[in-house]
Amino acid sequence: MTNPPAPQQAPLYLSTTFDVPGYRVARPLGLVWGTLVRSVGFAKGLTGSFKSLRAGEVSEYTDVVNTARGHAVERLTEHARSMGANAVIGVRFESSEVADGLAEILAYGTAVVLEPASDA
Repeated sequence: MTNPPAPQQAPLYLSTTFDVPGYRVARPLGLVWGTLVRSVGFAKGLTGSFKSLRAGEVSEYTDVVNTARGHAVERLTEHARSMGANAVIGVRFESSEVADGLAEILAYGTAVVLEPASDA
């Protein structure tokens, strides 16, 4: 016997703008965020350190940052859903070094309930 599939959640709309064409903010719910503190790891850090001596992209660091941003967005989405939002507007990213070799990646925005705009 197999387990039934998990119920699908409606997609959560994410926007860097504060206006969503065709929709209006029915209810602002407040600030939401997703944060992650990440270490590059010894192997990638060592390889990346050598590559940083020459010009060009350091793909080891790019991969780590992209993965961390993805996790921060997942946490932002979870936070917004827990508040009953169907969208997050004004999404921004920040990053900072919190300790030697540790970076914080923060995604934040405003959780809202959007509804279709009436043309009245």
